[in-house]
Amino acid sequence: MAGLLSRFRVLVAPGLHGSGPQHWQSRWQRLYPAFERVEQDRWDQPDLPAWSARVSRLRRQDSRPTLIVAHSFGTLATVHSLARDPAGVAGVLLVAPADPDKFGVAAQLPTERLPCPSMVLASSNDPWMTAQHAALWAQRWGSEYLNLGALGHINAESGLGDWLAGQRLLQILAERAHNEQTVNVF
Repeated sequence: MAGLLSRFRVLVAPGLHGSGPQHWQSRWQRLYPAFERVEQDRWDQPDLPAWSARVSRLRRQDSRPTLIVAHSFGTLATVHSLARDPAGVAGVLLVAPADPDKFGVAAQLPTERLPCPSMVLASSNDPWMTAQHAALWAQRWGSEYLNLGALGHINAESGLGDWLAGQRLLQILAERAHNEQTVNVF
């Protein structure tokens, strides 16, 4: 997977509680040490403006085209950051988004197409957002929507290990981002 991904900076944006050591995001960071984690001051406090600002700050520290791999509330922070300033983001993988209505932040999120290739990956039995609601947000954002079946919140409790299928989806996103960059050069 590292071949095409080496053309991109990859940021990992965890959700609440920061994706522990058995979470696929943490496992990916061990597999790919160049992946950078968006750290939050308070992992137990889902504050959309603060989390989004942290994503934006980290994005601005490097000019390379960036892919963001976000999970749960990290997806909301990522989308909010993109809406404020899309510069440098080549693609986003939005995994198991948290329901913005549950956090009272739906009005703060964009309802139009995201400015880069994007994929929303959902589960049919996610307790944090129904698959139908995830599909609705994916449609609003112009994202490809994939229902991965009964995987819960697509986290450590889902037993995914290194989540090879997710790595393949990230590779597909990288290919799309690369192709879009190539087209935009001409």
